[in-house]
Amino acid sequence: MKNKAVVIAIIASIGLFLAAIAVGVAFYQTKKPQKTVSVVGLVEKDFTSDLIVWEFYYSAEAGDMKEAYSKLKGQNEVVKAYLKNAGIPDKEVDFKKISTGPTYNSFYDDKGNWRQVQTGYEARQVVRIESRDIEKIESLTRDIAELYDQNIMINNDNPEYYYTKLSDLKMQMLAEASQDARNRAETITKNAGAKLGDLKSANMGVFQITKPNSSEESYTWGGAFNTSSKEKRASINMRLTYYVK
Repeated sequence: MKNKAVVIAIIASIGLFLAAIAVGVAFYQTKKPQKTVSVVGLVEKDFTSDLIVWEFYYSAEAGDMKEAYSKLKGQNEVVKAYLKNAGIPDKEVDFKKISTGPTYNSFYDDKGNWRQVQTGYEARQVVRIESRDIEKIESLTRDIAELYDQNIMINNDNPEYYYTKLSDLKMQMLAEASQDARNRAETITKNAGAKLGDLKSANMGVFQITKPNSSEESYTWGGAFNTSSKEKRASINMRLTYYVK
C-alpha cells in the first residue's frame, strides 16, 4: 500500500509539473509580441466639377435711404431681365436681402485731422447664381457689358466650382485605397517569405481636393478643398496594419 501511495504521488507530481509547463507555454504565447506590417495605400482621381456658383453685387446711392432703395429696386428689374434673356432659369437665381447703410466722405482737414462726413445712403444687392450649366455661367461672368451700359456697376467675384457626387467618389476611393494598401502588404510579406494574416487596424487619411498639377496649392492637415478650379484632383490614403504569419 505504501509503494502504491508513493507511485500515485509521483504520478500526481508529474501531472502538476506538466500542467505548469503547459500554462507557462500558453502564457508565453499570449504575451509574445506578434509580428505586424503597416502599409499606406494611396489613390488619386481627376474629375470635372458639375456645379458652378457665382455671386456678384451692385449698389445705388442717394441723399436719403428711401431714394437709394428705390433706385436699387429699379436696377433689380434690369438685372432680372438681363439674366432671363441670357437663359438663366429663375430657380437658379437668388436675390439676397437688400442691405442699406450710410455713405461717408473721408478726408484730412486743414489741421491734418482725419474726418468723415456723411454724404448719403447706399443700398446694396447681392445676387447668387447656382447652376449645372457651367459653360453658360462662365460666359455670363465674362460678358456683362450690357449692364455696365445701363449704369449698373457689377462687382464680379470669381465663380466657385463644386462636385455634387463627392460622397460617392469618396466611398469609391476609400475602397481602392484599401485594396492598394493590401496589395502592398501582400507584396512585402511575400518577398519576406511570410504570409499575410488578419487585419489588425485601419485608419483613413485626410481627403484632399486640389487643382491638378498646380504649385499654388498644398495638402493641409484638415484637408484642402479647392473651389476655384473647374478641373479637380481628389486624393486619399488608408493606413492598414496586418498580422504576419
